[in-house]
Amino acid sequence: MSHKRIPKRKAAIAAGGVAALGAAAILLPNANASQDGASDASAAPRTLKSTDASDLAAQLSNLLGDAFAGSYYDAGKQQLVVNVVPGDDNNVIIQAKKAGAAVREVDNSLAELKAGAQTLKRKATIPGTAWAVDPRTDKILVTADSTVTGAKWNRLESAVRGLGSGMATLKKSAGTFKTFVSGGDAIFGGGARCSLGFNVTASDGSPAFLTAGHCGVAAQQWSDSQNGQPIATVDQAVFPGNGDFALVKYDDPNTQAPSEVNVGGGQTVQIAQAADATVGQQVFRMGSTTGLHDGQVLGLDATVNYPEGTVTGLIQTDVCAEPGDSGGSLFTQDGLAVGLTSGGSGDCTSGGETFFQPVTTALQATGATLGAGGGQAGGGQEQGAGQEQGAGQEQGAGQDQGAGQEPGGEQAGGGDAGAGAGDQAGAGDGSDTGDDTGDGMGAGGHAGAGGAEEGNSGLTETH
Repeated sequence: MSHKRIPKRKAAIAAGGVAALGAAAILLPNANASQDGASDASAAPRTLKSTDASDLAAQLSNLLGDAFAGSYYDAGKQQLVVNVVPGDDNNVIIQAKKAGAAVREVDNSLAELKAGAQTLKRKATIPGTAWAVDPRTDKILVTADSTVTGAKWNRLESAVRGLGSGMATLKKSAGTFKTFVSGGDAIFGGGARCSLGFNVTASDGSPAFLTAGHCGVAAQQWSDSQNGQPIATVDQAVFPGNGDFALVKYDDPNTQAPSEVNVGGGQTVQIAQAADATVGQQVFRMGSTTGLHDGQVLGLDATVNYPEGTVTGLIQTDVCAEPGDSGGSLFTQDGLAVGLTSGGSGDCTSGGETFFQPVTTALQATGATLGAGGGQAGGGQEQGAGQEQGAGQEQGAGQDQGAGQEPGGEQAGGGDAGAGAGDQAGAGDGSDTGDDTGDGMGAGGHAGAGGAEEGNSGLTETH
């Protein structure tokens, strides 16, 4: 979103150019792994790109039925590893191998692991805790932040023990789960500062963008400058509950939304479509405070207990993030939109966990699409160009949360401030130019960030 062109506002994801250089070396140019050309009939695992592995995992999940116990991507071998619960029918193993996957027999079925997660929901919904299925260990990975102590820790430990041996792994996080407040282009609403994530086309054909749900419940109208005129209005928002996402429609039907993520240094990554995450997959996150960073997906269908409430269906990663990075885009090297920053713990010095809202789920729930739209006015070309939509990615940013915090009250204040700062800083232009934005954001992000850390004790979303 450009702060300058009102009639034909251009929305582009941006992030700090300086911070982006390290990961950009990995990200650009696109270093796609080639497939080995093995026939489907071959029992030898195929060499796959992570995105192809994700597609194969989805196919095998349907094909193998109850025998399918999850899968993950082995980046070192560039193979999809599929967990299978052994049974009387060895045909499932043969089918998985013929499809090109490496097959591993495990004890816990996916149904058992999901049932265990439901038990934790009933017995251990404690602010500062999170859990997700980890197919690499065939267990539920349970994480507690530094606020979970005393009776809370005892309760959590008892719940994990009650699942039985071999069902879950419990670990402590040095930080606290908190909102991160920042992301791509800065947006402001109701004293809150958030980030625009991915641009999309709403079900009625109008241009829109996705952002964090905690931002969507913090304010109804959003501007691309602090105290500026509103340019977009919240259409749908979910938080807490089954996700952390919001669909925000541009008030100007002529708004253009390019499908790209600005990774700094004048370079962008085109976003073609949305994709489901795969455990073990390398992903990249853009944020206003720390710029571009990469890491791996650790778990899927994660449940996070924020102070504001429980959020389910998230992606757990080891990608670092800091206050101000909230709402940033999570995407793959070959341009697939994967997630929107929700919250986490840690920082980019010591590491930590960061949770993301899956883009595919947000699109399905809102009826929006990536890659076709944005800009009814420009005529078919803009649309045709689909890029605009691609843009949809901006959303990720939406998380800027600085705003997000609003929901919290005091956080809002903090976010506000951050916002102010950020906003002037770089927000102002952000949208148009990745660099500008990046800068602005960085600043804003930090500011907002402070706010975020302030009212947060325990798990928090990342506004």
